Amino acid sequence: MVGRSQLMDKLRELARNLWWTWQPNVIALFRELDPALWRKVDHNPVEFLKRLPVDQLERRAAEMALDSRIDYAFRRLAEYLEGSESWGSVHASILRTRPVAYFSAEFGLHESLPIYSGGLGVLAGDHLKSASDLGIPLIAIGLLYAQGYFRQSLDANGWQQEHYLNADVELLPIESVLGPDGKPLLISVETATGVLHARVWRVEVGRTTLLLLDANVPENHESDRSLTARLYGGDARVRIRQELLLGVGGVRVLQALGITPSVLHLNEGHSAFATL
Repeated sequence: MVGRSQLMDKLRELARNLWWTWQPNVIALFRELDPALWRKVDHNPVEFLKRLPVDQLERRAAEMALDSRIDYAFRRLAEYLEGSESWGSVHASILRTRPVAYFSAEFGLHESLPIYSGGLGVLAGDHLKSASDLGIPLIAIGLLYAQGYFRQSLDANGWQQEHYLNADVELLPIESVLGPDGKPLLISVETATGVLHARVWRVEVGRTTLLLLDANVPENHESDRSLTARLYGGDARVRIRQELLLGVGGVRVLQALGITPSVLHLNEGHSAFATL
């Protein structure tokens, strides 16, 4: 049996790697702990565990005999991450030192990480999950949108109104990437109207890694701090600066981390500046 003090820690480890999003048995674990709360937090396990009292977790785990299932899921994740026998290890071993760099304006991994809009993002998300299962060395680059989805309502005249909500990074499955000095990594991109800065966040997707650039930093001018607020939002100036940040900024993130990719994969033209 899993020690009660270990249950929450193991569930948090599971929640922090999006491997769980394509593991129905792990999703069922979260849901069975508190079905109503799971629906209320829109299936976000990070927020779910922050709001789930420890005593309730222990009581529910005992009632449903979930201890062994949590332990099994935790061991499966560890074995998956450490596994060296994969299609990629046999057929793509050359990519171990020079991985694929996959650029996309959106990644549809799960609704708890609202950084996608539709088919393009779902395609990119599935590529990351497939690369993970195949063991293909791949680093993905995208943008962290502070205002992912919006709530809709109708006004008195029947017109749709959008209500954007700012994402709380503490409730997302992300962690800050640190530079050599131990501080959050910050990259910069020179433009005709000033330097753009961005902080970098990491998302673990099974055995693949997604790096997200975030322009909401004090170093930016106020107008640029909202640059990564919304996916496909704003005028032509906003869009071109978003694409500069994704393409040029993404390459500079790789350089800062000492990663020399063997190939750049551009998911549509949003990251075309990477080639320059």
